[in-house]
Amino acid sequence: MDPSSGSVRGRGEASGDSGSPRLASVDPSHAGGSNHEGPPQRTPSLSNMNKSAHRQSFAENLRNVPPSPRHRHPSFTQAAVQELLNHPPSGQRHTNPKFAGKEWVEITVGELVSPDDVKWVDMDSSVEEATMALLKSKTNVVLVRESSSLPAAVATFDYSDLNAYLLVVVGLSKPETHQVELYNDIMLNAREGKNISMRQIQPLCRQEPLVGLPSNGNLAQAIEILGSGIHRILITNSLGNVVGIMSQLLMVDFFWNEGVNFPAVDRLYPIMLRDLGVGTQQVISVNSDAPLAEALILMNNEGLTSVAVVDNGQNVVGNISTKDVRHLTSASSAPLLDGSCMHFISVILNERGVEKGRDTFPVFFVNTYSTLAHTVAKLVATRSHRMWVVESASPSPSAPATPLMGPHGVVSTPQAPMATPTSAVPSGAVPASAMPGAHLSGKLSGVLSLTDVLNIFAKYTGLHPADPSEQRARRRRSSSSSIRPSLDSSRPSLDFRH
Repeated sequence: MDPSSGSVRGRGEASGDSGSPRLASVDPSHAGGSNHEGPPQRTPSLSNMNKSAHRQSFAENLRNVPPSPRHRHPSFTQAAVQELLNHPPSGQRHTNPKFAGKEWVEITVGELVSPDDVKWVDMDSSVEEATMALLKSKTNVVLVRESSSLPAAVATFDYSDLNAYLLVVVGLSKPETHQVELYNDIMLNAREGKNISMRQIQPLCRQEPLVGLPSNGNLAQAIEILGSGIHRILITNSLGNVVGIMSQLLMVDFFWNEGVNFPAVDRLYPIMLRDLGVGTQQVISVNSDAPLAEALILMNNEGLTSVAVVDNGQNVVGNISTKDVRHLTSASSAPLLDGSCMHFISVILNERGVEKGRDTFPVFFVNTYSTLAHTVAKLVATRSHRMWVVESASPSPSAPATPLMGPHGVVSTPQAPMATPTSAVPSGAVPASAMPGAHLSGKLSGVLSLTDVLNIFAKYTGLHPADPSEQRARRRRSSSSSIRPSLDSSRPSLDFRH
């Protein structure tokens, strides 16, 4: 994707250089920004990218940087918010009559997926085309094939890969000696507005294992795979063609809505996280006053899809995921990289508010006294891949599942996304780290992911998923050596589980 354009617009303030490593051959002026504020600048849509004779560079597009997001007003009372936080709307389950009376292990994966959710690009497609397909994907992934005449998937493209690509384009990735030429070529082509193909960026991408199941495979097979840390499974028909994608979120969503039909799973929901022994592992976080670039680099280097944002007291005040890089796909949003993580979060919340007509605030935390039902309800409702575990406001199991908030509460709709008060938007006078994070959530102590939830379901129903830590370690190794000498030698083959 050419950095000078994009369909997703970001808003931010220009700031000084963050000190992040940049290549000597690249003009670092993209991060400098102007102190002048003007009206929001329009950028050409991706569909018109190839129609212009000249496309602006990052430096050119940083003129007249859009102003910071405006303050918005809460629309729910504190009492209503607290009730929603303590008791998420579990009544919003959408059970399907066709699964009633069935054992879940008898249900096939083909019954849960749809061919409409499969998005394709070719190896010679541009990164812009792949990004547009990714933005439209319900499964947050695009399958990559050699060409339309060779329909087999040979790779994937997801938001982690987009993050890795953008970091190279803006000069924030530090290359090894043998990587310099590749990095320079990508940055030069991006600045000149040339198409960059998916084939060119394959060495930058973290290659997820391509694991497949036939559509007549059952959910027991799928949950063992997903509970082992594999993020998605390619579902194929009898001809070997991909007819759907089974993601971790789709599986968790299914067991949440249909749990009432499956006693072996439903009986787990009232159990507290502390009794399940999950959500206590060490977690990587970033300070709310740190530059956004630091969070993106951290996720890329550690093979993470999201990172907790904390204040100086280690209280959770926000969350940034690789999916949020979609807000950085236009050059006008480049100054956000040097702004703080908390400012970026405020921009995202404001964008959502503009789109949906009111402010939103994701409920991204639970504590060890939260029940599995409370946790899964939040995961499903917010479409999140993980919940941050915070220290409980009370050691009593009878305490509310989410810590009580002080005067700086959040506001929400009856739907799961929740709104933020104007006091949560950082200003130049008050650093983000000084915000009352303890009142909003609590001190970070761990994380619970979709992998952990599915691993619990698998183990407590008599299955034997592999240890998820093996996949986590693999992703970290892959991220730390993302440039591989030979793409062909490292590309994973499609592993069909029968």
